Amino acid sequence: MSGIIDSHQHVWDLERATYSWLTPEAGVLYRSIGMGEVLPSFAATGVTGTVLVQSADDDEDTDLMFEVAASEPVVVGIVGYVPLHEPERAAERLEELRRRPLLCGIRNLIHDRPDPHWLLRDDVDAGLGVLEAAGVPFDVVGVLPEHLEAVLEISEKHPDLDLVLDHLNKPPIGAADHEPWASLIAKVAENPRVHAKVSGLYSAIGDPGDWTVETVRPVFDHALDVFSPGRLMYGGDWPVSLIAGGYERVFSGIAALVDGLDAHDRDLILSGTARRFYSLPDTEGTR
Repeated sequence: MSGIIDSHQHVWDLERATYSWLTPEAGVLYRSIGMGEVLPSFAATGVTGTVLVQSADDDEDTDLMFEVAASEPVVVGIVGYVPLHEPERAAERLEELRRRPLLCGIRNLIHDRPDPHWLLRDDVDAGLGVLEAAGVPFDVVGVLPEHLEAVLEISEKHPDLDLVLDHLNKPPIGAADHEPWASLIAKVAENPRVHAKVSGLYSAIGDPGDWTVETVRPVFDHALDVFSPGRLMYGGDWPVSLIAGGYERVFSGIAALVDGLDAHDRDLILSGTARRFYSLPDTEGTR
């Protein structure tokens, strides 16, 4: 393994893009945040490549990520935004983005939409078809059982579309009963083109700072069982992870979860799966 890949990181600029979810109530997150703050944590944890993921459903946020990447060799991939509900415009924007280096996927903030079945709308389905035809993966940022049910449908309708579940679709960490999440994610995992990110798991419990390795372990073990290491990838979810103790605390928790795996499986989760899924370069910092 040449270095750890963080498959899920954000940057944002409050003067540049519109982040409807980012309000003063977000506390430490309610400010413009760039790469400079996280680079020391990358060095401390052995992260040599990171994937920037969109934080707003607008073009400005995606353009910002490309601008940041131009001066930060540690950025090896970008998951941007195209309006899936406007398939013609999505196709035009996707064509433009694919001419830029580093585009490796597309995401829409489906969890912020009031309709949990938004992915199943005809116009959105046509937009997903645009991604499928172009061979561009789709990040699914789901938080509800209905989102997993939608993934079951779209994975059947679009058999050549690669999908990755951000944050394991927010399992009920700390709860005595993990249903219906456990059954639904097992069903979703039957499709070999569906992957998942071991990321953002802390915020599924009441206080995002109260998580422990042992509260996360049951859902991690279940995900490991249904997906296997070859379809799981590490994501630091910075800077959201600031509300859960910071980058290094979150990384140490994930490291503890994978510590019992053999070297090959551990490397898949910390690097190999993300490289393969997003078609990332084998060597970071050389572009």
